[in-house]
Amino acid sequence: MSGINKVILVGHLGKDPEIRTFESGIKKATFSLATTEIRKDKDGNRIETTEWHNIVMWRNLAELAEKYLRKGRQIYVEGRLRTRNWDDANGVRHYFTEVEANTFLFLSPKESYGPTVTQVPNQTVVMAPPPPQPTPPEPSVPDESFSDDMPF
Repeated sequence: MSGINKVILVGHLGKDPEIRTFESGIKKATFSLATTEIRKDKDGNRIETTEWHNIVMWRNLAELAEKYLRKGRQIYVEGRLRTRNWDDANGVRHYFTEVEANTFLFLSPKESYGPTVTQVPNQTVVMAPPPPQPTPPEPSVPDESFSDDMPF
């Protein structure tokens, strides 16, 4: 049985994406994403814990990140964990873990992104729909034709 390597995050960008274009023309975007957990301690005090994630996007996603993503905006990201390692000049091995994104969704208001972003081949990038507007409940009217002649 093969393994599963899937990461799903919802958070806010910690900085504008850094874009790197390689000689081949392929783009790479990197940025940090903050996810915050809010809980209360035993005394009822609110405690916030923020975890920072390194995100990398390639090709079309990197182009969209360059165009639309900015510090503070909220996004949904799906991808997989990748760990790179290298040895420094002193022979010490270093590790760096990042989320290699293959899908993302804008969660900040649509107006802040400009034109609507649609499907990218082999990758999904869409605008989040606006939250549904609450509809008032229909008044309950008793059904006059119903008779309760049942013996139980």
